[in-house]
Amino acid sequence: MKIQVLCPHFEPDSAPTGEFMSAIVNHLGELGHELHVVTALPWYREHAVEAGWGGKITRTENRPWGKITRVHPFPTDKTNIAARAAAFAGFTAIGLITAIVDRFKPDVVFAMSPPISLGLAGWMAAKRRGVPFVFNIQDVFPDVAIETGTITSPRVIKTAKAMEKFVYDNADVVTVLSEEMQRNVESKTNSTTSIIPNFVDISTFEPTPLENSYREEFGLVGKRVVMYCGNVGFSQSIELLADAAREMVDIEDLVFVVNGGGSAIGEVRRRAEGLDNFRVIPYQPVERVPEVLAAADLHVIPLRQGLAWSSVPSKLYKILAVERPVIASVDEGTEVGRVVVEAGAGHAVPPDDPAPLIASLRELLDTPEQRAEMGKSGRAWVEEWTTPARAAAQYEAVFNELI
Repeated sequence: MKIQVLCPHFEPDSAPTGEFMSAIVNHLGELGHELHVVTALPWYREHAVEAGWGGKITRTENRPWGKITRVHPFPTDKTNIAARAAAFAGFTAIGLITAIVDRFKPDVVFAMSPPISLGLAGWMAAKRRGVPFVFNIQDVFPDVAIETGTITSPRVIKTAKAMEKFVYDNADVVTVLSEEMQRNVESKTNSTTSIIPNFVDISTFEPTPLENSYREEFGLVGKRVVMYCGNVGFSQSIELLADAAREMVDIEDLVFVVNGGGSAIGEVRRRAEGLDNFRVIPYQPVERVPEVLAAADLHVIPLRQGLAWSSVPSKLYKILAVERPVIASVDEGTEVGRVVVEAGAGHAVPPDDPAPLIASLRELLDTPEQRAEMGKSGRAWVEEWTTPARAAAQYEAVFNELI
């Protein structure tokens, strides 16, 4: 089978969606399929094209399973919505031209959102070739952007919703990460949907000792560490950790760590000003992420109210894979909280409220045996349910059925 892939990030770019698509493509390649990936030059970490990748609008490289064509992403400040929309449009246009003029003749086109514009490109590329179009949704757009206040203009919202519906209606299959996302999509379209959860590479993310070089480097040896690791944006209520740190200064060996960066990092620093038990540590290299996650006694995943229905952070599976417990501050009954509870890997508490989060933190910090048991339970869950090979086989089945 020949598969054309359109995605915003791909290895070595460090975005979670890039890690996802890289693993899926590599496993599909191992299954004997030929692929052409159209993606962006690496740019996610600093929102600028990484050193050594600039100088050209497009770059092509060969892989054992096919080839990658990388096009310029026109990176901009996340907070500048107009500039960001223009950048997505430019990236999408060049990506579409690349896909339709290439000699590669696919049997199916597979595109990812966000950005939703890649759905339009995927549909046009598939229509041009006369082949099926499969659309993968990592975050439901524009719902997430509306909930976070990223877009507020009624005209922009109306246009985004019209684009979303058009892409859904013209996709042969829309793949989603959870039941909540499936209900969301099915309320807007009659197209076929399929739930294929994200995953973790359990050979890369393995249980390792708590005390490691990351702790040594950042002065965390001997401390009890509560961590948030990842993008610090408008979707995450990271200020809850600062509130918790302020209320838990009585625990002398406790340190709250935010490891990452993003558009809301300045607000996090402001909320944590004057707190000796709160640290902000920059993004670490991709290959170091397993060590970073293993350095925490306990992880927190805080999504603002209403967002857990439209988004499933892939970091959850990585945390479970390294045998660390999780407190999910999310809407009740949504995928993240349900997985944490079903796996016996931690607690789920209401979003945007520091009181239940603090109560849960105190309970788990005082019970190391319970944390250890939760860690082992979470690892067992991901070993059974969420591996790249399993997900790739599910996508292969979707493609085969359409063809």
